[in-house]
Amino acid sequence: MSDPRLAQIAELIELKAGGQYGLAEINQRQHALQSAWLAERQGCPESLIAAALLHDIGHMVHDLGDNPAEDGVDDRHEELGHAFLASMFGPEVTEPVRLHVAAKRYLCAVEPDYFARLSRDSVQSLSLQGGPMSPGEIAEFEAVPQHREAVQLRRFDEQAKVKGLETPPASHFMRYVERVILK
Repeated sequence: MSDPRLAQIAELIELKAGGQYGLAEINQRQHALQSAWLAERQGCPESLIAAALLHDIGHMVHDLGDNPAEDGVDDRHEELGHAFLASMFGPEVTEPVRLHVAAKRYLCAVEPDYFARLSRDSVQSLSLQGGPMSPGEIAEFEAVPQHREAVQLRRFDEQAKVKGLETPPASHFMRYVERVILK
């Protein structure tokens, strides 16, 4: 891995993603790998597989602990992740990362049963993140070109919390990251 940006990403996933993932019984790395694996298994584009792997990288670059929502703090990890990734990737990767929290708010507003499917930590953080979207926010969200990818990423995010699920290692998914990183 000659690109130092790829090495930095791999290091974050391998060394900084061992912390608890919210209230789930998995860690950040397992969540990232499960998300990417779901995207890969559904035949998503390489950019969405990379976004799935990296969507919570904002948790790995802040120092607010494993579950700031428990302390009533919105860590704005989607914005931190977007800012971290913006110089390395185009909007096909960075926008789903930036919008995956908004996608949760969107789905809670447009799908009546979505809220009931949220994990306990997602319910806890939803109120800190603004709750379900208003009609105006829905229209703004739907106007963003990558909003569908963000919704798909959100669905992977909610499904990727399975204790003990075997996935390929991070190195398996880094090939997608390498193919979509800006040259």
